[in-house]
Amino acid sequence: MDNFGRVPRPQQPQRPRPAPQATPSPAPQPVSVRSPQNQNISPQPSAPPQQPQQFQPQPLVADTTGIKAKSVRKPRWKRNLWIIGTIIVVIAALIAGVVVWYNLQLSAVKPGDKTKQLVKIESGNTPTDIANTLQKAGLVRNADVFLWYTRMQNVQNKLQAGSYRLSPSESTPQIVDHLVNGSVDTFSITFLPGNTLAQNRKVLIDAGYSENEVDAALRASYTSPLFDGKPASADLEGYIYGETYAFNTDTSVEVVLEKTFEQYYSVISENNLAKKYSDKELTLYQGITLASIIQREASPSGSDMPQIAEVFYNRLAAGMPLGSDVTYQYIADKTGVPRDPNLDSPYNTRRYTGLPPGPIATPGEKALLAVANPTSGDYLYFLSGDDNTTYFARTNAEHEANIKNHCQTKCQIL
Repeated sequence: MDNFGRVPRPQQPQRPRPAPQATPSPAPQPVSVRSPQNQNISPQPSAPPQQPQQFQPQPLVADTTGIKAKSVRKPRWKRNLWIIGTIIVVIAALIAGVVVWYNLQLSAVKPGDKTKQLVKIESGNTPTDIANTLQKAGLVRNADVFLWYTRMQNVQNKLQAGSYRLSPSESTPQIVDHLVNGSVDTFSITFLPGNTLAQNRKVLIDAGYSENEVDAALRASYTSPLFDGKPASADLEGYIYGETYAFNTDTSVEVVLEKTFEQYYSVISENNLAKKYSDKELTLYQGITLASIIQREASPSGSDMPQIAEVFYNRLAAGMPLGSDVTYQYIADKTGVPRDPNLDSPYNTRRYTGLPPGPIATPGEKALLAVANPTSGDYLYFLSGDDNTTYFARTNAEHEANIKNHCQTKCQIL
């Protein structure tokens, strides 16, 4: 039926046209029409009116089924640019690393260590010899970097022979400047009053001299009026005078020691100490020995030295042991045994009367003068209290009272 309930006119079936060279499609089926023989049959309701379809444009989508997708490649120039950029970054990083490493090798080995070392550059030493010497001495970090630096500065053939005092706190460029200028260095060295020979040996080594140089110089023979009365077998204990001295870098240990002897004897001669000691029935050597004990026993100010000398003279005159703790402590430390007041040694003036065999340290000028000019009195005892004050006594009872009242700590550890 059409849209208005009418029965359409029967159509004649059409003869299908052959499709040219194509697979024949199925022929259209004839439209069947019911005849109006049965009047009781009501017409079929018509279908709702169909709206004409509007054309909707569809996006064109390629059918990629079965087609393998191809990767989109960057242009060759972009890939090459990325590779070149990467190479540049890597090279720059390597160069930066080398620069940092190189500068580190040029820096000071120990920036905070101001200790000076004596370095001798012999005539004929090559730059390589010098670099190895400096590295072995701990003054440069890297001998090869030292050589590279001198070549870059064009000074590898300008390093001058000589004796230099160099510090591990100096950088390689500073050391190179030192060697190129070839200036004569000076240095100072200080020996303290009261130092033992072992302590003064360390002072010399710390000043840059080798142990072999120092030991050879300490064993050498010296001629000076200072050594009058000194036994030939005695070492230089008590003879390296406490003072500060200045020397050129190339000064030998022997010359350093001779300078201390000269200074020492000038103090002896200017104060006529040899004569004054003789008046006390002491040789110069004995006077120095007694002065060394006073030096170690006295307070830091030295104001009590004449009174300490008085005590020792009184005890010697009475035939009493000096009773000085510093003497047995000295020999115990020197021989590496415990500090025992009962130590059997002639240096133990608690057990043996008279002076010990020799000095126990280098006395200063105050101690030397105290031996020549003791106070006059009858003191026989003294002690250094816990407050570092020296307390004197005439009797043992007074001395024990001083121990009880003033020396509860220090007197217990002797």
